[in-house]
Amino acid sequence: MKVKVFDEGHEKDLEASINEFLSSGVKVVDIKFSVSTSVFSEEQVYCFSALVLYE
Repeated sequence: MKVKVFDEGHEKDLEASINEFLSSGVKVVDIKFSVSTSVFSEEQVYCFSALVLYE
């Protein structure tokens, strides 16, 4: 089993990155998804990440 970590600033970018990876034909075991937020100055920053377990 192997893992691949994805981390993007926008959910559509995360979606595109994962779809590109999956198009290579890997056999997915599981996907874990996480969203975190923080504040930098007066701007709210999002972090969208996923851990893909595959064979």
